[in-house]
Amino acid sequence: MSVRATILVCLFGATVLGGASAAERMGASGAPSSVAADFAVASDVRLGGDDTQTRLIVDLSRKIEVRTFTLANPYRVVMDMPQVTFQFPAKAGEMGRGLIKAFRFGLVMQGGSRMVIDLARPAQVDMAFVLDPINDQPARLVLHLTATDRDSFLRNLALDSGAPQRNKPDMPVEIRPNGDSRPLIVIDPGHGGIDNGTRAASGEMEKTIVLEFSLLLRDKIEKTDKYRVVMTRTDDTFVPLGERVQFARARQAALFISIHADALRRREGDAQGATVYTLSERASDARAARLAEAENRADVIAGLDLSTEEKDVADILVDLARRETKTFSMQFAQTVVGTLRNAARLHQHPLKSASFVVLKAPDVPSVLVELGYVSNKADLKSLISAEWRDHTAGAIVQAVDAFLTPRLAGNGQRSGQN
Repeated sequence: MSVRATILVCLFGATVLGGASAAERMGASGAPSSVAADFAVASDVRLGGDDTQTRLIVDLSRKIEVRTFTLANPYRVVMDMPQVTFQFPAKAGEMGRGLIKAFRFGLVMQGGSRMVIDLARPAQVDMAFVLDPINDQPARLVLHLTATDRDSFLRNLALDSGAPQRNKPDMPVEIRPNGDSRPLIVIDPGHGGIDNGTRAASGEMEKTIVLEFSLLLRDKIEKTDKYRVVMTRTDDTFVPLGERVQFARARQAALFISIHADALRRREGDAQGATVYTLSERASDARAARLAEAENRADVIAGLDLSTEEKDVADILVDLARRETKTFSMQFAQTVVGTLRNAARLHQHPLKSASFVVLKAPDVPSVLVELGYVSNKADLKSLISAEWRDHTAGAIVQAVDAFLTPRLAGNGQRSGQN
């Protein structure tokens, strides 16, 4: 069998390795109606101390168990706890104090929440405990940090058991229902859970914007009845970058579409419009390189230990497949840009490339679509507009059709037949 034939089999194979999506495996993030009954509420957070000793205190509706560990590169302290409903004040965690530079909080899996604390310098956990509620005082989580040096931090890190491993059950072989041979499209809403992504000045978060758009895109693609669609997450759940890639590969996806929204800091000026990215080890420009670097930090933001991550395996067949897939990805990206022109405002340079981790599947054509800039008022207005989302999602569906239809015809509708 030729390499090209091998790739086509991979793109349109009969069976997919699968099981539930990462989001489905973890379940829903918790409906608001069940919050009070099921989960403790974290209502406030505050910092105290200085550059030698710093405290973080969280007010809780009831006592919970907490586990702490440290991570390096960059220096972080992570606190894992049962699922918590965070009701902190707006912008909590953006400003630090003493040894704490900033912190984040959110859901990392069904039943599990996390706080990730960025350290201004090496520090050690002196104490971490939860006080019982007493009189009119709530239960309180107290984290006490003391300054240390890099060598001591690394020694303590070596003694620490480190981050708990994510529960990744074996994915069974999933037979397509009723012999369904339609191509599979994976939609990947960026960020989620503890990773908010970019945030507009008015508070809208990227993770929420792109999830709403992705759900609409899924529904529109499914209505064509030509394709099957799955999503890497369907709720406010964090999914590591590598799992997103493996999710698509295990299911032998015909396309992988990652949905994001960009932002610029004030000193970077202003920009607007949608951009479509493909994979390239050398970025098309400096802005693309910075964006890829920011997006690739998602696992660091969520407090994952990357020291044990597997590296890409150099293999001639994989390399050949990657080259073929890169061509397919570029063709699809160009098609998306073409259909978006009639539906949405495009960036002045709408087709770019950079080294995005989520685009690195060697055998799945993949693109990353930045819908617009939440830092731009006109773009933000569009991003939260139901009418704009409807037109833009429709344009992407047109691109999917334009890209896959001739390939299915050229493949003799062999998808689903080995």
